[in-house]
Amino acid sequence: MTHGGAIAYRGKGNIYLNLTNRCSCACTFCLREFTDGVYGYDLRLHREPSTDEVTRAVELEFLDGPADEVVFCGLGEPTLRLDVVLAVTEWLRVRRIPARLDTNGLGQLGNPHVSVVQALADAGLSGVSISLNAADPATYDDLCRPMFSKAFRAVVAFARECIAADLPTTLTVIDHPDVDAQACAALANELGAGFRVRGRAVPPVRPAAPVSPAGGSPP
Repeated sequence: MTHGGAIAYRGKGNIYLNLTNRCSCACTFCLREFTDGVYGYDLRLHREPSTDEVTRAVELEFLDGPADEVVFCGLGEPTLRLDVVLAVTEWLRVRRIPARLDTNGLGQLGNPHVSVVQALADAGLSGVSISLNAADPATYDDLCRPMFSKAFRAVVAFARECIAADLPTTLTVIDHPDVDAQACAALANELGAGFRVRGRAVPPVRPAAPVSPAGGSPP
């Protein structure tokens, strides 16, 4: 069986890597609920790609031109395939290609027998973007619906560890009416992380069904 959707795809001057469609959150705002991908790429995988398939996809993308960085960011949570993230990061480091991880920050809970941040730093990761999306545990649980308990605390702890490991770290939030971006920015500042508000993808508006005269079924 082929892997189906794109493994590597381009956007904003970067090459993005789609390692898995699995996620440890079921965010209420996740674009997976209404689309199969981004930037015109289908990211629905029939199976998860191997490390060799990922590095081959990166090589093919670079044949089409340079990129600012390679980013682990697909239709799922990359740290659910931590072994591939680490192997590909090391492969990129040897080639002096910067690699960034976009994550929900629950990688340590998903890999309890590994010191995840230290492993990422040792592999040569050049930066981390962590989806914070809330300034308190209750809001986080309501919006992100994590599969783990005490998830918000784990996200903050993951960010602290990244900063302590000298990994350039940015906390991000979605542009959502239930997200207190100001409070999240204050938390990022307290931790010593960067901060960014991400645009929110919304489902396409479907046209209303035609209504026949007298209220009957449309012809």
